[in-house]
Formats: sequence, C-alpha cells, structure tokens
Amino acid sequence: MPPFERAVVCIKHFEGLHGFKDAPYVGYGHQLLPGEHFTAAMTERQADSLLRSDLMKRLMMFKDYGKDALLLAVLSYNVGAGRLLGYGKYPKSRLLRKIESGDRDFYREFVSFCQYKGKVLRGLVKRRKVEFALFYIP
Repeated sequence: MPPFERAVVCIKHFEGLHGFKDAPYVGYGHQLLPGEHFTAAMTERQADSLLRSDLMKRLMMFKDYGKDALLLAVLSYNVGAGRLLGYGKYPKSRLLRKIESGDRDFYREFVSFCQYKGKVLRGLVKRRKVEFALFYIP
C-alpha cells in the first residue's frame, strides 16, 4: 500500500468517523473552519474525500522536510500545524528543530505529542508509536 494510503488508513483508525457530539469536528477529525458548512451527517465517502484533501494540504505544508513530510503531516493532522511550526508566543517545536539540524534521533520528541489538557493519554501514546513505526524513514 502506498505511504499516503497508509496514512489515510491510520488516521481513519485513530480518529474514527465523528458524529454530532464531536462538534466542531466532522468526518475523520476535520476541524470546521469559519465559513465551512460541513455537518456530521456527511457520508463516509465525503469524509474520506475531506480527509484526503486535508492531509494533502498538510503534506504540502511540510514538503520541504523531504522524507519526513508525511510523518509530520500525519502528526499535524492530530495536533495542529501550529504546535509543530510555532505560532504567536509558541516557538517552533523541538521535533522540527532536530529534523532541521539533521538529527535523526527524534523518536522521543515525536511521541512527546501525547498530551491533552496537560495529561498524557495512553491512546495518544499508542497512536504516536504506531505513526512513528509506519512513517519514520531512517
């Protein structure tokens, strides 16, 4: 299976198809943006198409990271690009700084993105380990 397809399957597995109780998320974890009118009533085909479009946008965001672009795109799909690239008062992540310096030993930095509201979640730890195993290229 091509890497992009593996990424789609991986995200679908961990996100699941969001329902009405998951607002402002629809489909497979798409965060509604101002002006968007998607609903939780979308079909699986629509959710798949939206996921692929979102993932491709993120892949393009990280294209300058070469072989790590897909790994970073998959991570940013869940945590947000700003957490990696930096925004406002938040600096660029240690993960990106390590990759940019040529340091390939960044497993710990990758799996450190496993907290929600300051607490480590086992499900996110598992997700990060699976993502790293599937998409890290030495």
